[in-house]
Amino acid sequence: MIVQIVAVAAGLGLVIAALGLALLRVLRRRSIGVMLAVVAAVTVAATLAGVVAITLAMIIDGGPKNIVLSVVAIGGLVGLGVALVNARTVVHASRSLVGALERVPPSGRFTPPPAPLPAELQTISTALEQAYERLRLGHERERALESARRELVAWVSHDLRTPLAGMRAMVEALEDGVADDPETVKRYHVQIRVEVDRLAGMVEDLFELSRIHAGTLRPRLTRTGLGDLVADTLAAVEPLARAEGVHLTGEADPRVPVSADAGQLGRAVRNLVVNAIRHTPAGGTVVVRAVAEGTIARLSVLDGCGGIPEADLPRVFDVAFRGEAARTPGPDGGAGLGLAIARGIVEAHDGEIGVVNEGPGCLFTITLPLA
Repeated sequence: MIVQIVAVAAGLGLVIAALGLALLRVLRRRSIGVMLAVVAAVTVAATLAGVVAITLAMIIDGGPKNIVLSVVAIGGLVGLGVALVNARTVVHASRSLVGALERVPPSGRFTPPPAPLPAELQTISTALEQAYERLRLGHERERALESARRELVAWVSHDLRTPLAGMRAMVEALEDGVADDPETVKRYHVQIRVEVDRLAGMVEDLFELSRIHAGTLRPRLTRTGLGDLVADTLAAVEPLARAEGVHLTGEADPRVPVSADAGQLGRAVRNLVVNAIRHTPAGGTVVVRAVAEGTIARLSVLDGCGGIPEADLPRVFDVAFRGEAARTPGPDGGAGLGLAIARGIVEAHDGEIGVVNEGPGCLFTITLPLA
């Protein structure tokens, strides 16, 4: 008898479950509340099917049978009511989350619903808040980069027009015979060559900066000693330092090996040193150091520029930043993009670059992992 009751209840339960799953499949695009109501209805129906199986087996008869059926029916209705209330709560929470999404302002800052949400919806709300914050920061960086590009085009256009205007004037003077004595002609030729070299340097800086922004700068890493890099850099910029009346000193540990592209990293260091020389008054000193500290290599350049305003320090390496003299090229300078290029090269080597005010000027520091 028990086996018969179990078999009948199980059979009816399976039939009801199959019908419930089919109904859920049909309603899969409807509200969560409707689905929860279907689940509750299937549960109540399966329970009633079991009770019906018991009563049909005549285990319970007469008044007790009616009482059992009534109790089960009331329990089913209570369960169905709780399911509907729960479904209503879930639907309200999901609608409040959708409303919060629709209220996102143009600034892109997502504000979660004030009412408490179920755990799953709260997780979704937190993920949406983080995603919108990343999008907002990305849009801000994009707008800043676009503004920087426009300003860069304006600055470079100005810096290109100046040498071009000078060369045009000298060429026209030579063509018209206004400058015909050998000494003036020679001086004009030398000046034109200087301006051409200056323009070539500016174009090279712009090309390097475009590679950095496009993410196509790929260092060819080899084992490189920072001591040798410092020595080569000081030898290359010594004529500029002598012309500016600036004293150069270099200090390096005997062995500071790093995995780097010697050419690219050397350019970054050279940009820092050249920048330090140009902003150090005559009679000042520029100190270049390379040391190993634990698992990192640290290369620093200390100048005598007198310091940078604290508010401008975070923007020193930005392309769009134009300090008092940071973007004004000298007679041997480029477009003033050296620091931005240095940062791009260092970051391409998985390193960090920074600047602080220290002593008589600014201390620029490059940190790289030791090889």
